[in-house]
Amino acid sequence: MLDELPLILDRDSPDPLAAQIADQLRHAATTGALRSGDRLPATRALSIQLGVSRTVVVAAYDQLHAEGWISGKRGSGTYLTTAPATPPVHTAAFSAAAADPRLYDLTPGAPCTQAIDPAAWRRAWRAAADPAPLVRKNHAGEPEFRTVVMEHLLRHRGITMSAGSVLLATGGTSSAVAELAAAVLHPGATVAIEDPGYQRAASAFEAAGIEVVPVPVDAHGLRTDLLPPGIDAVYCTPAHQFPLGARMPAVRRVELIEHARRSGIVVIEDDYDGELRYSTAPLPLLATMAPDVVIHLGTTSKILSPSLGVGWLLAAPEIAEAVLTHRQRTGTSPSPAGQRVLVAFAVHGDLARHLRRLRRTLPSRRALAVSELRRRGLDVRGDDAGSHIVVPVDSAETERHALAAGQERGVALDGLARHYRRPEREHFGIALGYTALPWSDLVTAVPLAAESLSGP
Repeated sequence: MLDELPLILDRDSPDPLAAQIADQLRHAATTGALRSGDRLPATRALSIQLGVSRTVVVAAYDQLHAEGWISGKRGSGTYLTTAPATPPVHTAAFSAAAADPRLYDLTPGAPCTQAIDPAAWRRAWRAAADPAPLVRKNHAGEPEFRTVVMEHLLRHRGITMSAGSVLLATGGTSSAVAELAAAVLHPGATVAIEDPGYQRAASAFEAAGIEVVPVPVDAHGLRTDLLPPGIDAVYCTPAHQFPLGARMPAVRRVELIEHARRSGIVVIEDDYDGELRYSTAPLPLLATMAPDVVIHLGTTSKILSPSLGVGWLLAAPEIAEAVLTHRQRTGTSPSPAGQRVLVAFAVHGDLARHLRRLRRTLPSRRALAVSELRRRGLDVRGDDAGSHIVVPVDSAETERHALAAGQERGVALDGLARHYRRPEREHFGIALGYTALPWSDLVTAVPLAAESLSGP
């Protein structure tokens, strides 16, 4: 039963009080605040709540009953009988066709949830509910979460927690970028970002009033020689450039660090899928080479699932302190629930086992995609890592044709055009993900994608 309805009476209005009550109950029904089958308060209780005589409420209920909105059940009460009209559903326009559930999803950026051990996953969620509910959130992140992440970074990314570094929990990469934009960079600052690059990060910067300057990418990642003067920060994905898949070589990493120190800027290193390497050892992270100027970001959304909604940030103490001050001032901080699940998933070694399973599972998925594409004479680019590859094409028109052909065949593909900011483009092609689908669907979808890319 709805004990308190949001009804407000205007005693200065010429409309009778009974009519006002009836009007507001109709409005609540048509907007969905009341739903079919909801039990209304008894007339005596509602009259006390509104400070009117019971006769007024009875008159309002009688009018609604006559109109067919409500019905009374002897000994049970009064119920709404007319369901509200279904409100229109407004959906955002997505560039990637993956929003259509009827298509096989071969767009990049999704984790391989098929590799998650269901028993370990369920066990982690149950264990996360065991601790008592929190009274207040820890703005830096739950201590157990930060301990687990520190061990994870040491074992899988080679990062040691030096005296000059502070680790914070985040709500994921885009959330961390938004916090850095508000707490560290501030409106009016300028950030150089890879082009093509991760557009959600670019949008997060712009939403905070940061100017985004696109910088070209080549086969070795961000063109450090083209970084413009006067910028305040650089955002990049050196371990596995998104979306082209390049790995930034050591010499260019040194160039970027030297440029940052010389110019007094910070480098935001997005290590979104750095754990997913198969045959080659990863190069040292920028954060291990220069913790004084590098802000390191990681996430669970690519190695596990976006269900957790958590990530981490590793930075110099003054940057971490600025983020914490921002969180305390705004009352925002990452949810502890996902942190607890990750802790529970890691505590018995399930996280380490999952990463080993991923490294065994993903190479065969990549090999399936590469072999099918090359069998049709198509080129494949991208480092032997991560969860996607790139199939270059000769023009924007060919790229658009491949996207349309994929949809006709029931496959969602992703063109590089969506990842560009500059009107001029050096690269045309399709970024093809191989992790979202179950294996049986992948076996069906990849040949369809290859047909779409092979031309008419």
